[in-house]
Amino acid sequence: MAEPLPRLPSKREPSTISAEHFRLFALEATAEFGKAIVGRLGQPLSPHEERGFEDGEHKIRALTAVQNADVYVVQSLHGGPTESANDKLCRLLFFIGALKDAGAARVTAAVPYLCYARKDRRTKANDPVTSRHVAALFEAVGADVVVTLEVHNPAAFENAFRCRTVALTATPVLVEYAKHLAGEKLCVISPDTGGAKRAELFRETLQMVSGREIATGLVEKHRSAGIVSGDLFVGDVEGATALVIDDLISTGNTLLRAARAARRHGAIRVVAMVTHGLFMSGAAEIFADPAIDRLVVTDTVPAFRLGPGLAPDKLDILPVAPLFADAILRLHDGRGFADLLVF
Repeated sequence: MAEPLPRLPSKREPSTISAEHFRLFALEATAEFGKAIVGRLGQPLSPHEERGFEDGEHKIRALTAVQNADVYVVQSLHGGPTESANDKLCRLLFFIGALKDAGAARVTAAVPYLCYARKDRRTKANDPVTSRHVAALFEAVGADVVVTLEVHNPAAFENAFRCRTVALTATPVLVEYAKHLAGEKLCVISPDTGGAKRAELFRETLQMVSGREIATGLVEKHRSAGIVSGDLFVGDVEGATALVIDDLISTGNTLLRAARAARRHGAIRVVAMVTHGLFMSGAAEIFADPAIDRLVVTDTVPAFRLGPGLAPDKLDILPVAPLFADAILRLHDGRGFADLLVF
């Protein structure tokens, strides 16, 4: 018999943390997210300096002592609006190295969105496994812990690193939203087989906290040379509100395929719930298409690509800084993560 899921925290209250031997930095590209985290911890951001030079090179240094400290650095590694993912990764790595050189006892990279996490296996001859190379870079500069949210493939992420990793899931945040949805019948749908475990974790957790029976569904998806195909739909979605669960939205094609399939099989409402809203070119179509009633994302990636008029009424953005603050507090205190569904 499977072990029951742990009970989720019913309420997250701001926590306080002692300033002694604790430092938290947020690089400029993710400053607002960092401010939201420290607002939960009762500590100010630690000061640092970022300087750019005429030739495009840069340096970052702490403006406070870090020797023997437990140090956390916040940087989300999405591209834009002013720096590429590569720029942000390089700045983060150099700063981690500088902190270790300055005597930090432990440095944790808190990365709301981890770049290159989707490239976790070879799909063509001579392909790089880029996620493994990124892991090697973190380890090379001395990172002790890497914390991120909803990676594309948690097993590949954990296996890529030799330092400690914490792969948070957005399930607690999304479930808190979904448990208030009205309707007699809910069906959780994975838009492809690769996300089936993510969707099932969400379904089991939502069923536990809501006390409602939740149906499940799956959409077939094959991708080759950028072309997506597959028409099979499995699941009992007739007369239900369909919740399509995925790790990210790029162009929105995957979500739209799943939503349209659910509609064809009798769903009366579709809510797409994803963690990272990249909103690349073409994503605006998802807001115009009636197949999706609401789109729910978190704020790991600011919705800067949705220009004026393109952040429509059907979009909800959920904050995850409290989740990261909770994770940082647990790491600092040496406590576990099981009730956050991290094992």
